[in-house]
Amino acid sequence: MRNLLLAGAFILLSIASFAQQSGITVGGEVLTPLTLSAADLAAMPRTTAVAKDKQGTPHTFSGVALAEIFNKAGVTTGRNLRGENLAKYVLVTCADNYQVVFSLAELDSSFTDRVVILADQVEGQPLPAGTGPFRVIVPGEKKPARNCFQVLSIDIKFAKK
Repeated sequence: MRNLLLAGAFILLSIASFAQQSGITVGGEVLTPLTLSAADLAAMPRTTAVAKDKQGTPHTFSGVALAEIFNKAGVTTGRNLRGENLAKYVLVTCADNYQVVFSLAELDSSFTDRVVILADQVEGQPLPAGTGPFRVIVPGEKKPARNCFQVLSIDIKFAKK
């Protein structure tokens, strides 16, 4: 019972900490670490992506392509994404400690036409409480497991040998 109470307290503290967060951090193997606020994202080029929820219902999300964020942070992309840089990956961490991984190449326009976004709106409205303020949207996936919500950080890392 005590462990259950402690776990509940931890979750409440995590949610309270998330509510106070003013932005999303972008770090790791970047030239310019960033903390992006909602206003920063609103000022960046916007795009949309359609993704299905767990019930299979499609929704239109709007936000900023991760590629745009990577450019701003100085992440290795394009023709420089070769050789050892192909061992880089993207780790997305959410408020509940849920994490998802992408290879950097699968998010780069020189490798794929798919555009993954950091969304802050769905159907033209701010993301609802419990899923916002930021959510990664991966269009075209059979399962929505990497469409993670309440994103806190995006880190670029090297796979260890």
